[in-house]
Amino acid sequence: MSGPATVHLSVTGERLRAVFARLLEHYGPRFWWPAETPFEVCIGAILTQNTAWTNVEKAIGALKAANVLTIEGIEDIQAGRLAELIRPSGYYNVKSVRIKGFVGWLRERHNGSLDAMFNGEWRELRTELLKVPGIGPETCDAIMLYAGNKPTFVVDAYTRRLFHRLGLLPADAGYDETRRLFMEHLPGDAQLFNEYHALIVEQCKIFCRTRPLCDGCPLALQCPVFHSGCNP
Repeated sequence: MSGPATVHLSVTGERLRAVFARLLEHYGPRFWWPAETPFEVCIGAILTQNTAWTNVEKAIGALKAANVLTIEGIEDIQAGRLAELIRPSGYYNVKSVRIKGFVGWLRERHNGSLDAMFNGEWRELRTELLKVPGIGPETCDAIMLYAGNKPTFVVDAYTRRLFHRLGLLPADAGYDETRRLFMEHLPGDAQLFNEYHALIVEQCKIFCRTRPLCDGCPLALQCPVFHSGCNP
C-alpha cells in the first residue's frame, strides 16, 4: 500500500476514534441491546424494521406475556396469532412471516440452536443469514453483533446521516459503503462496535436530527455543518 493511502486510512481511523471518544464521554455507556436472551435480540431485530423501538418493546412484552418468546413457542404458535401479538410493531403480518421463516431456517440449518449458529466462522454465517427471506443487512448485522457478539458493524439511517455531516461519507452512501468505513478503519472489536452504534443512535435522536440541533452538540467542533451555520 502506498504512503499517502496509509496516511489517509490512519487519519480516518483517528477521526472515527475521536468521534467515539467524544460521544462516550458525553453520553456514557448505553448498555444496548436491552434484551434478556440472544433469541429475544433476534426477534427484536426483525420487529424493529421500519418502526420505533417503543413499539418493539410493546410487541416483545406481548410475546413474553403469551409465553411464546422461545424457539419452540414461535414454532408452535399460528402465524395469525403471532401477528396479533406483534401488532404494535407495525407491518405485523409481514413480520410474523419473517419471524416464522427465521425460526424455521434456524431449526433446519442449526437444529434450532443459536449456539450452533454462532459457533462457526462469522463471515460465512453472515453470508448465509443474508439469504434468509426478510433478513436484510441491518437486521443481519444486528443479530450477529448483539445476539452473537460478532465484530460486524450495524448501519442505519442515523449512521449515514451523522457521518455524511461529519464529512466522512458521501450523501448517497449505501449500506455496504457505510459499513466499510468502520470495518476497514477500526479494529474488529464487537464491544467497540456495540457501543459505537448505540452512541450514534443517541446522538442522532438528540442532536443530529433531520434538522440538526447544533447548540450544545458534543461533536460541534468536529462538524462541518456546525461551522457552516448549522445548514446541512
